[in-house]
Amino acid sequence: MIRKNVAEILQDHVTFELEAIDRMYLNAYVPLLQTGAGFAYFAKTQLGARIPSTMLVAPISDAFVKAIERFVQTEGVDRVTFKKGQRKDDVAHEYLARFNGEEGILFVGKAQEKASVFRTEKRRRPDGSRYPWIIRSTTPVNHYYIYLVDRDFGPLFIKFCSYFPYTAKVCLNGHEWLKRQLTRREIAHEPLDNGIRSTEAPARVQEIANGLDAPKIDAMFRKWLGRLPHPFVAAHRDAGYRYQLSILQAEFALTQVLDRPRTGRCFFEEVIRENLDVGRPDQMQLIFDRRVTRRTPGQFRTRVLTEGVVPSLHVQYKKSKVKQYHKEGQALRTETTINDTYDFEIGRALHNLPALREIGFAANRRLLRVEHLSHDCLIGEDDLEAVSQPIVVDHQRAAALRFGDRRVLALMEMLCLFALSPTGFRHRDVRPQIAQLLGRIPDEYGAHQTTYDLRRLRLHGLIERVPRSHRYRITSFGARMAMLYVRVYARGVRPAASLPTSPGSGRGPHALERLDAALTTFLQEARLVA
Repeated sequence: MIRKNVAEILQDHVTFELEAIDRMYLNAYVPLLQTGAGFAYFAKTQLGARIPSTMLVAPISDAFVKAIERFVQTEGVDRVTFKKGQRKDDVAHEYLARFNGEEGILFVGKAQEKASVFRTEKRRRPDGSRYPWIIRSTTPVNHYYIYLVDRDFGPLFIKFCSYFPYTAKVCLNGHEWLKRQLTRREIAHEPLDNGIRSTEAPARVQEIANGLDAPKIDAMFRKWLGRLPHPFVAAHRDAGYRYQLSILQAEFALTQVLDRPRTGRCFFEEVIRENLDVGRPDQMQLIFDRRVTRRTPGQFRTRVLTEGVVPSLHVQYKKSKVKQYHKEGQALRTETTINDTYDFEIGRALHNLPALREIGFAANRRLLRVEHLSHDCLIGEDDLEAVSQPIVVDHQRAAALRFGDRRVLALMEMLCLFALSPTGFRHRDVRPQIAQLLGRIPDEYGAHQTTYDLRRLRLHGLIERVPRSHRYRITSFGARMAMLYVRVYARGVRPAASLPTSPGSGRGPHALERLDAALTTFLQEARLVA
């Protein structure tokens, strides 16, 4: 079997690809009830309390629980008490398999879980008298899972905490929403578990997938709030005590369907061998477009998992991660999961979904770009000749970027470091990097030398200036050329220079001939020869 590199697989063997929101886990909360002062104001204005106490909300909690029990009886559905360690999704799949309607309640589950609630604490004044104080605390309370099927969103669940301030959670799946939209519009498609395998109208499918936005999600949640029991009566809602949605977790998936399973296995063989360092901090700041310093919290690592025969690649950044795996032996799935929006200096409110969407999908593409550049360095002989010779552009002369020159190699290694940064780089960003690569202190590699080298790279077309800024970004041609210089030197020239040639060593001319033959084979396999 002829081995194919990552670039060839992505270019020639992907039959269909789709970017879509996958799973989303949302928090439903009442903004006015997030502090002790907010609770005290609620108790005074809505409950008529002179002295706020959490005992005042006990009747509301009891009424809420009784309303859920009545709802179970009215709907004629089961109430399931989840056992410790039991997978709730497995139970939901059993009920879903027996459900035949377009929309409705599957069952109501009950589980005891920890939650952040208010409680009253007795405090002491300087004179010895006591007074109540409202504080936040974490304690196990009953939660009610309402598993349902929505006409537009498909299977999902809404979970209510049975204790004040009655926070709720919503879990939905964007691919299930997409499948229902395609069916409603009578667009022929072949479904994939949690995805789409093929369709006759790929552009239209992608357009519909892009249509899942915050207003649609919020409208679905409001619809079910009107049908399900919840603790806040009309008077509370009129006073402004309404649920708002925020994002706890969001998955952004890129699914690339491959022509055959063997292609997927070949992809992961290449990726795993070449990208074990993709979880390093310098790689993370390229994939996520975030600066990583020694103070950046969290782990930065790459994990390769091989459960059974299905390999997967995991890259972690703070509380977020990128996962890549061979889905059902049919598709390459690359998905970014954002567990804390503040990792990217974005708020958690649902209206921030477009910004998170851009970050998630860009991270997927940049990871593939890293893997792509690791393998595909195909360039032409004319391009290589132009870079390695002096050039004149608009009456400006630039010196040659000769292969093997130590300073040129340092520049190329610097370009590899900043190759995937969407914000580009500045003069002051690259100067210490180049100095370090040259084995000098920054003062020995002056600002004027940096300016000279950046000018050389720009005139040769390896970098370009970002409009209306002092930043530069690497061009596609520059990324390929930098990878070529660095890899060929590291794998071909450096070993040759280190071979001993002393008499009797057995590693003289014959060893060099073997090296030359091996290098020739390597260049042919890497498609670097003219």
